[in-house]
Order: sequence, then C-alpha cells, then structure tokens
Amino acid sequence: MPKNRAQGIIFGILMSITMAYGMEVYNVAWKMGYPTMAGGFSNMTNDVFLSALAEAAYMWLFVFLFSNLWGNRLGSRLASRLVDPEKDNAFLCTLVRSGCTVLVMCPTMSMVASILFNVILAGNPVTQLPAIWVGTLLKNFPMALLWNIFAAGPVTRLVFSKFFSHVGEKDTPAVVEPARESVTVSE
Repeated sequence: MPKNRAQGIIFGILMSITMAYGMEVYNVAWKMGYPTMAGGFSNMTNDVFLSALAEAAYMWLFVFLFSNLWGNRLGSRLASRLVDPEKDNAFLCTLVRSGCTVLVMCPTMSMVASILFNVILAGNPVTQLPAIWVGTLLKNFPMALLWNIFAAGPVTRLVFSKFFSHVGEKDTPAVVEPARESVTVSE
C-alpha cells in the first residue's frame, strides 16, 4: 500500500473521507427516522446522501486528525497482540487491525459527534454528555465496524491502488535497440 509519507497522507485522507461519508449516511438516515419505519433502511431516499455529504465535508477532518494522533497507533498496538503479520494470513491481519482501530476511533468520534451535534448545536446540557456519548457509541459501533472492514477499507485500498500502482516502477522501453558500434572510415 502506501510506500512513503506522502502516499500515507493521501491514503489517510481517502480513508477518512470514505469512513466519514459512510457513517454520516448512516447517521442522517437515523435522524430522518428510517430505522423506525416499516421496511427500515430500505425506504431511504437520495436526500440522505446529499445531507450526509454536507456533514462529511467537515467530519472527515476530525477522523483524519484523531486517527493520526492516536487511533491508528493504538489500533495497531492492539492488533499486534492478536495477530502476527509474519505468521498469520494477511487478510486476517487486515481485518483484526481494522477492527482494533474501530475500537479506538468509534468512541473518539462518538464523543466528537455528541459534543458537536447534541451539546453545541442542539443545546443539551453538558451534564448529559456521558449518557449522550454512550447512546451515540451504542448506535454507531456496529455500523462503524461493518463499514470500516467491509466497505471503507476495501474501497479505499482499491482506489488507492488504481492511482498509485505505477509509482516506483521503472519505465522500460517497449523495444530495446541493440548497441551500435562506432565505425570509422579510413581512406
């Protein structure tokens, strides 16, 4: 995957945008009441995607910031206790690392969302923040885990590999001409 710092930053931005957008689609659908309707999420309309885009436009910055400050590091450290990349299947290692990162990032982002949407914008008292945070975490954790492992991660890896698959490869000419000997003509 990323082979240098610049590619790592680009990968992190892509992952943050993908993760934030998917979670915002889920949360906007909740706000619009789709889970309580007969048929549930199957009744969603395209309005959900547009509204989610507006919120994801700034939420990805929080995801990027907190994942780089502690989410990826702690997730990696937790995963290293469960799997060994030298011995275990690469797919299993990726799943475990993604899951462990969600274990760190979902509580973090649930706190950010609780403060931003429920306390600052909705005007709920700060004293209710622990309950709001736990409720937000309970609602978001299953989706964050599924979205990260089965959608955001694979989609980001696919997009990243399409754009950066050629980086680092040497250009080789299609036809190699034989070396010419210099000929001198003497009279």
